[in-house]
Amino acid sequence: MNKLPDTPMLDQLESGPWPSFVTGLKRLAGDNKMVADMLGQLETSYETRTGYWKGGTVGVIGYGGGIIPRFTELKDKDGKPRFPDAAEFHTLRVQPPAGMHYTSDLLRKLCDAWLDAGGSGLIAFHGQSGDIMFQGVSSDNVQKAFDNLNALGFDLGGAGPALRTSMSCVGAARCEMSCYDEARALRTVINRNIDDMHRPSLPYKFKFKFSGCPNDCVNSIQRSDMATIGTWRDNIRTDQAIADEWMADHSMTDLVNMVVNNCPTKAITLRDAGRPAAPHESVLRVAADTEMAIDNHNCVRCMHCLNVMPGALLPGRDKGVTVLIGGKSVLKIGATMGTVIIPFMKLESDDDFERLNDLARNVLDFFAENALEHERTGEMVERIGLVNFLEGIGLEVDPNMILHPRTNPYVRMDGWDEEAAKWFERKAAEKMAKAA
Repeated sequence: MNKLPDTPMLDQLESGPWPSFVTGLKRLAGDNKMVADMLGQLETSYETRTGYWKGGTVGVIGYGGGIIPRFTELKDKDGKPRFPDAAEFHTLRVQPPAGMHYTSDLLRKLCDAWLDAGGSGLIAFHGQSGDIMFQGVSSDNVQKAFDNLNALGFDLGGAGPALRTSMSCVGAARCEMSCYDEARALRTVINRNIDDMHRPSLPYKFKFKFSGCPNDCVNSIQRSDMATIGTWRDNIRTDQAIADEWMADHSMTDLVNMVVNNCPTKAITLRDAGRPAAPHESVLRVAADTEMAIDNHNCVRCMHCLNVMPGALLPGRDKGVTVLIGGKSVLKIGATMGTVIIPFMKLESDDDFERLNDLARNVLDFFAENALEHERTGEMVERIGLVNFLEGIGLEVDPNMILHPRTNPYVRMDGWDEEAAKWFERKAAEKMAKAA
């Protein structure tokens, strides 16, 4: 049992009503000197309000990325690390299975492989890019740790100015809201572009994320440079039997307060039963003389009603994806959400997945050639303009990309009719070609 350093400030974090990470670290530190010394450095950081980790260069054979180096700057007067067993505390970023699927046996093997290589025992499932984070290993043991994990079939993820590890929701494997095969989309795009992950050569980091429906459980619209989000373009499906079960447990007031009033576009209404449904309406009987109607023309796929009445309301059958560009957290121009570049595309056949990968490759190439150093894709688009970006990746402007029409009446409309006619002609030609 290791002697732990005095940590009066960290101890305070164990005094509240909630579980504390400090308790877990102390338990681990009892058998691991690296974690014990890391606690000492962390306590010092709390006391001085200063971070003491610096970067550097650490890697494994054949890879240019995937390792996050961490060396201590906390030294004694003679220049020696104050906490020598945590003087090096590197992190391995490892790609997880698509959809985060594990067996308990595999999890045990991951833990054993990590400890066998002298790892600290700390593992995070998962980082913001989706990586399994193996946190805390010395420079001498980095290669052994990777070799152990690679023998289990795992590969390093992204770090630095590179393509980062992708994320997909559990989606089609376990969720009735899924609108496409998220795991296949992830593996198709990542496997075809893996060199950009292992050998960093981009101006800055680039992230893909794949969400099966507009619930966006992996937060792709805010945290990825290219987000692929499942959607549908026909009517919401209904199941009257499940709706009857839901109403048996809820009152009409519940329905109004929880569903109808919370529709952001007021597309849901209650009306007298017996009226014929329009082609664009989804209808459920919610009482003997009342029905709930959804105007699908005004539905913006917020998912609220589907989440509140699961099974009674489900995504339509004509499923596909919307592709957005430019989501990121705060950097140069603040946090941004993705901008639609493809309002809808099917993602079912082999050709569909190839088309998605071609788009991903075009976006990556354009980003590599046109972005400034330390600039994310969204910032690049903001700087050069969306029209120039679309032209650069070979996409035509689509009216469905527009969030709302212009509100300024002082706009010249010369040629608008001709351009609209060209767009409708192009769409008709595409429809005929598809039918043929």
